[in-house]
Amino acid sequence: MALIETHSHPVPAEAGGTSALLSEIKGFWKGFFATAFNPYRPELHYMRGPGPAWRAKHGMDAPIRLKPRDL
Repeated sequence: MALIETHSHPVPAEAGGTSALLSEIKGFWKGFFATAFNPYRPELHYMRGPGPAWRAKHGMDAPIRLKPRDL
């Protein structure tokens, strides 16, 4: 899951224009799509338990101690 952060900066009344507003909107959507559709998913690459080297060293009957999952 990706987190999306937004930051709004106050625009002075005399500096506010259509191009500044469009630039702000364009920047938001560009950041949104870059974050929302990022193909990298680190949770798919994390080790989820002992692998074959650990089992070869400790045996198949060794107790496995895992951290409880947060819900």
